Amino acid sequence: MFAPSLRERILGYPRAEVLGTWFGDYLVPDQIALFKDRFTSFKQLGQANCMEFAMRHRDGSVRTISFDGRIEHDEQGAFKRTHCTLNDITERKRAEESISRLAMAVEQSPESIVITDASGAILYTNPAFAKNTGYSCAEALGQNPRILKSGKQDAAFYRQLWDVLQRGEVWHGHFINQRKDGTLYNEEATISPVRDAAGKVVNYVAVKRDVTSEMQIQEHLRQAQKVESIGTFAGSVAHDFNNILGAMFMQLDLIKMDLHQPAEVAEGLKSLHANTERAANLVRQILLYSRRTVAQKRDLNLNEVVTNFSKMLQRIIREDIQLQLHLHPGVLPLHADPGMIEQVIMNLTTNARDAMPKGGKLIVGTFPAALEAAQAERLGAEAGPGEYVCLSVSDTGTGIPLEVLPKIFEPFLTTKDIGKGTGLGLASVFGIVKQHKGCIELDNRPGHGVTFKVFFPALANPITHAGAMAVPPANLRGTETILLVEDEDSLRALTRRALEQNGYRVLEASNGVAAMEIWQQQRESIALLLTDMVMPAGMSGSELAWCLVSAKPELKVVFVSGYALESVEGGLGLKPGQNFLQKPFSPESLLRTLRQTLDT
Repeated sequence: MFAPSLRERILGYPRAEVLGTWFGDYLVPDQIALFKDRFTSFKQLGQANCMEFAMRHRDGSVRTISFDGRIEHDEQGAFKRTHCTLNDITERKRAEESISRLAMAVEQSPESIVITDASGAILYTNPAFAKNTGYSCAEALGQNPRILKSGKQDAAFYRQLWDVLQRGEVWHGHFINQRKDGTLYNEEATISPVRDAAGKVVNYVAVKRDVTSEMQIQEHLRQAQKVESIGTFAGSVAHDFNNILGAMFMQLDLIKMDLHQPAEVAEGLKSLHANTERAANLVRQILLYSRRTVAQKRDLNLNEVVTNFSKMLQRIIREDIQLQLHLHPGVLPLHADPGMIEQVIMNLTTNARDAMPKGGKLIVGTFPAALEAAQAERLGAEAGPGEYVCLSVSDTGTGIPLEVLPKIFEPFLTTKDIGKGTGLGLASVFGIVKQHKGCIELDNRPGHGVTFKVFFPALANPITHAGAMAVPPANLRGTETILLVEDEDSLRALTRRALEQNGYRVLEASNGVAAMEIWQQQRESIALLLTDMVMPAGMSGSELAWCLVSAKPELKVVFVSGYALESVEGGLGLKPGQNFLQKPFSPESLLRTLRQTLDT
């Protein structure tokens, strides 16, 4: 039993209701056994301190009661009475539990949490702080948060921060900080003042989140969107240039067929042809960047591509540059365009050469790699996580200036002197890699060199394709009727001239609608449709081909374009190098493609 007054004061029961009742009657059921056990110890020891029990209040709520007591004995040592004190510690226990939960949340929070005194000295850091910065709690205690300063933000930035805090306001902002190992990272932070009962600021609490990976992903997305928009524009411009260059190549080759030219004229034509070839290569770079050139993919071993191209590399680099090949001993299979892979090697090694004006070491390596989901997402690999083969190009040159680094894959960006670079080298590398659903990782060491790692999806089950493309016959002449559809007047006229000089009968149209009118009258005699893919008047070359092949399945088709449209692939048998011609092209390549298509 215990005093009715205590029961009334603590548990809310009137005195009359509790007279004669037992202490255990008010315990929460699962506490009774605990009480009996502790009460036995209490009688044996003669006293008890701070025994806690959960008891039921009259209003139905559960209260936590603290029990302190001692046992009084008579002169003969027999039990006389119990003296006990009960205190309701419910609110205190709730506060302790709340503090415990708060401490647990702070300790387990993925955000860095730092508590300082009013002067900025660190009093507490949670485990996430140690994980993000490399500084343990013991190392951070007593230090100022300036141990994380990277030097990337000026004194005015920190003055503004302290101006806000000293006004007693909450500061929100972005830090570029430096970890213990010297690496930089980005943090979004909120710093709040903590006041005592008198309203005086006694502490500051900073909650900081590492957003480095998020910013890398956002920057990659921004870059990809920017590249895509510029690529669309560049591809359109390049297509128009290819029409012009196509006419120039055709005209030059037709003129060169005249064997009675004066020597100075022949030399001039040779020089003009070389300059036109340079222009065509520049357009090819633009198309590679914009991902609008046809990739002639086949199964490859990356090591073989690098080994075969290494002879060319020896001629590209200077004598004061040492070339080293570090190739993986096994087979590195991929499905890719070998010419494009060579273009990647060429552009990266040329950049490396130019970054070593005083000589150095150029290392080209290959190795297999497995990209985890997080790394694949960070690097923007369209093929996603999985197995890759990697081409690595390293140099010991000047590295990439930090201010240039964010724009390194943008077109027409060059750090070379005027006239020594087009700014399309890395842009075209980016386009090729994206066209192969790969990604690029860059390790830049300003003043010490740079390493480009280019990842291509590995071919899981390499297939050896037997039989190469049939070699065109030596006689490229023909007598078949060709329906020529080309909207560029000069190129159409020169193409007709080249075909007619080699025995073909040519029916020409400037667009798909005009071609359909000719088809209605001449369909039986037409053996092959030679059509550009992008044309005005509401009908593309692919749509025209669909209509004609549907009406005459045996009709042969050769497509011509400055770049390929993916829609042409569907059902029309587009095979780059067989019945597709990339502008600009020579009369010989046109005749070879026509003969091969007609004879198969």
